[in-house]
Amino acid sequence: MSLDDLYKETILDHYQHPRNRGQLDDPDVATRGHNPLCGDEILLSLKLGDGVIDDIAHGGRGCSISQASASMMSEGVKGQPIETAESLGAAFREMMVGSGATDGLDGNEDLEALQGVKKFPVRVKCALLPWAALEEAIETWRKAPGRS
Repeated sequence: MSLDDLYKETILDHYQHPRNRGQLDDPDVATRGHNPLCGDEILLSLKLGDGVIDDIAHGGRGCSISQASASMMSEGVKGQPIETAESLGAAFREMMVGSGATDGLDGNEDLEALQGVKKFPVRVKCALLPWAALEEAIETWRKAPGRS
């Protein structure tokens, strides 16, 4: 199977069968990511405990790339320490807009399959949208009153 086939198959699978899709009851933090250029929207909610992403859910609407990336992102960070999620996000961004290296993805083949999006530069923002929403949610949580 070629990388292009893997890319198409993986995106289609996550788009048609999204993981962690929905909304959490009483999340610790929620945010909305929006790409005004194409209309993609990601709604993200997280439960965070003891520095770990205990639960995550995403919703929204948009192209197959943004929605599949949200599914992949939620799978990759659920149950992980916040710092690990941030490192994974940085590694994903590096793969998409930097050197293209996949070192920090820890062998996550689904995320690696999104390399195919780089062939369509205008779609890279679609793939990065859920990750930007995650960064914003974590930052909002850290700055919340009562947090040190």
